[in-house]
Amino acid sequence: METEPQLDGESVTPDLDDFDEIVRVEHESLPTDRYFDRELSWLRFNQRVLELGEDRAVPLLERANFLAIFASNLDEFFMVRIAGLKRRIDTGIAVPTNVGRAPLDVLADIARDAHELQDRHAHAFRDSLKPDLDAAGIHVENWSDLVEADRVRMDEYFTDQIFPVLMPLAVDPAHPFPYISGLSLNLAVRVRNPKTERQEFARLKVPQNFPRFVQLPDDGSGRLRFIPLEDLIANHLDDLFPGMQVVEHHVFRVTRNEDVEIEEDEAENLLQALERELLRRRFGPPIRLEITEDMDPVTLDLLIRELDVTEQEVFRLPSPLDLGGLFEIAKINRPELHYPRHVPTTAVQLQPDEPNMKPDLFRAIGREDVLVHHPYESFSTSVQAFLQQAAADPNVLAIKQTLYRTSGDSPIVEALIDAAEAGKQVLALVEIKARFDEQNNIGWARKLERAGVHVVYGLVGLKTHCKIALVIRQEKNGLRHYTHIGTGNYNPKTSRIYEDMGLFTTDDQVGKDVTRLFNELSGYAIEKKFKRLLVAPLHLRKGLLKRIHTETVNALAGKASGIRIKVNSMVDEEIIDALYLASQAGVPIDIWVRGICSLKPAMEGYSETIRVRSIVGRYLEHSRVFSFHNDGDPAVYIGSADMMHRNLDRRVEALVRLTAPRHIDEMERLFDLAMADTTSSWHLESDGEWTRHAVDDDGEPLLDLQDSLMRQISARKRSSR
Repeated sequence: METEPQLDGESVTPDLDDFDEIVRVEHESLPTDRYFDRELSWLRFNQRVLELGEDRAVPLLERANFLAIFASNLDEFFMVRIAGLKRRIDTGIAVPTNVGRAPLDVLADIARDAHELQDRHAHAFRDSLKPDLDAAGIHVENWSDLVEADRVRMDEYFTDQIFPVLMPLAVDPAHPFPYISGLSLNLAVRVRNPKTERQEFARLKVPQNFPRFVQLPDDGSGRLRFIPLEDLIANHLDDLFPGMQVVEHHVFRVTRNEDVEIEEDEAENLLQALERELLRRRFGPPIRLEITEDMDPVTLDLLIRELDVTEQEVFRLPSPLDLGGLFEIAKINRPELHYPRHVPTTAVQLQPDEPNMKPDLFRAIGREDVLVHHPYESFSTSVQAFLQQAAADPNVLAIKQTLYRTSGDSPIVEALIDAAEAGKQVLALVEIKARFDEQNNIGWARKLERAGVHVVYGLVGLKTHCKIALVIRQEKNGLRHYTHIGTGNYNPKTSRIYEDMGLFTTDDQVGKDVTRLFNELSGYAIEKKFKRLLVAPLHLRKGLLKRIHTETVNALAGKASGIRIKVNSMVDEEIIDALYLASQAGVPIDIWVRGICSLKPAMEGYSETIRVRSIVGRYLEHSRVFSFHNDGDPAVYIGSADMMHRNLDRRVEALVRLTAPRHIDEMERLFDLAMADTTSSWHLESDGEWTRHAVDDDGEPLLDLQDSLMRQISARKRSSR
């Protein structure tokens, strides 16, 4: 059993319950304004994405991709975070935010910042990206730019392909205002009857089963030319309203509340309850109305009245709206306008001993723990190959796995089906409440059940977010556990763009811990402690708080100390307060965060030793790492948990401690590289602003961490052969 360090000759080993009380009393000495607002911090994260879209040093089509990511991110932010905040206000259950402010006040600040960012985003496309695309021979045209030959061809395309699927809906006493689906592009059209001079309103939905940007015919110039679909439709309205005069037409877009809520205790069948809720999601109340900047007051007043939105919820923007459509432009095959191609390598330990031999992952993992780092090291030749080999191996008796998100044609799911059909015991814990993947996961759950896989849906009231797979194999000396614990989803597609880590091990204690965790997940509760795992919701928070407290005690005793944490989000107040207390004791603390950070660094008196960095780039930083100096015996964990209330209190999360010295050294080098002043990153200032550090004093680019890691890991392969 671990013992805590000594202080003044006394053993500092508080019971965890006593420890909670000790820390709670000490927290009262901290200032009340010690957190950044989480929603405003998220907007600052999306601003970092936007800055990459604005940066002319980034390859052109990657800039288009970042502008599309910004738009997609903001859509989800409104659909979930803003929708949830407004719902709580409307139902009268709104509580003060994490900074103690009234939700209505925070909502006003969010609206202000969101308006500024969305306007900046629109101008980044119009004033920067579009001209640069033009210069590269990729033109997004307007109808007015087209010559007669182009118009004739597009008239034919409209008549043959688009016109048959359009559905103009009139609004009059006999036709009430139609339902506007979330995130759809629409044309608001006002027409006049020339006989009666009466004006009428109609709504025309832009179909979503056509390209967002329609490619124009080749004009022999070598240019790629596109026209927004809504512009093409708008210039054929006379075909849709014959005999009427088109007075005005404007584009608008509605965002709705799409957060899902299910009372699981009252849901007899969780799948059926979730399917019903997904249908209701389509009809959530509007929370944002985007309009083109030229919309006339009459049309706008009608939309505001019929959609029941406030002026604050109206976003007036330059056209085109819905720049998430730039994902299509970003896929254009122009290699010189993209990042250089990176090819993941197979982890050295998982490569066969001889070039012509077939890889044997069980043999490789049996020799030593293997830590893989995606996307630098291949997911398909590690995690995917591990499960496929397990499915085909006659000595494998059982496979158990969590599935939170996976791809539409998942080889992971197919491997589990193959294993079940081969007569193995297979357990799949499918988290069907994974936001925006619910329908996909319901489909896979039913497919797995039909194949004979034991499918369970976790514990009532908790999302199962941990990433674990367990293979039980019969070997000469008895049963052996092969375990994978990761930071990311079992998704081959996202593994190419998400940065994640995973540990393969045959450690008997890890195997026993994971076996018991699966048994508890398929049973009724998670109650017991684990030896090499920290598991939420009961023990992960306490385990991390205890580790932070150990560093605090060591610093006060004059011993070396240090804390380094890499997460997607740092929000949880208890964890942040414990880090503040550690900083007061002199513990050097490095926080590497991709998204939200409510912690205030470099504040006199309580966070002077804390540095916060963010790296946003080609790959989405997704791994979670927790490293503690531990008086020279480093305690380093990787896993699925972010420092947020939902992860620590309402999800099943798992961290595993790394024990191999080379893995611990690798994590230390990774932090050294990320936190170095010579590495390109954003620095969080004490006032909440993020300052980008991308060039040195001479204007030369700073080190790109992700490029550097790709080179290092590729070289590791070459030097080991």
